[in-house]
Amino acid sequence: MHDYEVIIIGGGQSGLALGALLQQRKARFVIFEKNGRLGDSWRKRYDSLVLFTARQNNGLPGLPFPGEPQTVPTKDEAADYLEQYAAHFQLPVRLNTAVQRVERTASGFLVQTEAGTARAKNVVVATGPFQIPYIPPIVERLAPDVVSLHTTDYQNEHSFRDGPVLVVGAGNSGAQLAVELARHRPVIFSSGQTRLHLPLYVLGKTIFDYMQRFGLLDAPRSSWAGKQLMKRPDPIFGYRKEMKALTKTGALRLVERTVRIADRTAYFADGEQASFPNILWATGFRPDYSWLAIPDVRDPNGWPRHERGVTEVSGLYFLGLPWQHSRASALMGGVGKDALFLADRLVR
Repeated sequence: MHDYEVIIIGGGQSGLALGALLQQRKARFVIFEKNGRLGDSWRKRYDSLVLFTARQNNGLPGLPFPGEPQTVPTKDEAADYLEQYAAHFQLPVRLNTAVQRVERTASGFLVQTEAGTARAKNVVVATGPFQIPYIPPIVERLAPDVVSLHTTDYQNEHSFRDGPVLVVGAGNSGAQLAVELARHRPVIFSSGQTRLHLPLYVLGKTIFDYMQRFGLLDAPRSSWAGKQLMKRPDPIFGYRKEMKALTKTGALRLVERTVRIADRTAYFADGEQASFPNILWATGFRPDYSWLAIPDVRDPNGWPRHERGVTEVSGLYFLGLPWQHSRASALMGGVGKDALFLADRLVR
């Protein structure tokens, strides 16, 4: 006899959304969360982090996100909402329960955690895409006295010593933090990709409202629109005007991709160079499913092999992956549709 019909690994927005839907379907399940408090994955990020999507677009199934609908919530508000969501539905969450190994058995799965083992007919991995912070190998020649932080370790400008900061990374976090730091000190922003800049608000509504209206958020990855969107890196939302203003004053210097670092000097793809006492790596994350002792469920880059979260291993599913089904899959308010798809499949 299995302890559960479903074990959900991860108590973030994906795992909780699926939990609420399974609760409605009277399934026997549990959610294992490694942190001591729901929402800690949000709380531990840098102080100024906010969501790009408005509150009205961030609700999980069955409970709207509180507050003024067209405003964007802070990371702590997002974290508190997840706690409220679990309490509202009285979800069976086990905190401080990091999963160490999952292996297949003759009739399901054995899940080993720090608190013991459990058996389930089905396992849903809902640990999200932000797993192992990635710092490129060029860091190896960095001078030991340089303050070097990934965005996961950065809190605010006081995380650095006085002097300029080299920000490496082309995405939204890199752009936001480059602007934040440049308000108070010189910043060199090294971007390896040319990205489209979009305003966060247009005529009082967030850009995601318009993307939703034109079907861009829910376009499946298999559709023509989905394939076109997937070819391009994510746009940078907001900060364009501030970046231009700070560039004019000289507080923000935009440079090409960083190709080499030697001591306290960075060398860029166009031949320029710059010296710095601080460096911020906004270089993203890499997947880590080393604890998943099941062969042939990961591609050569470590990402799960799946079709809309369904793997070729019977009973093993993933939830909360970027482009799991559409662009909305990566958003708090979009994961509900993916969760509904899996919930219906799990109880059939």
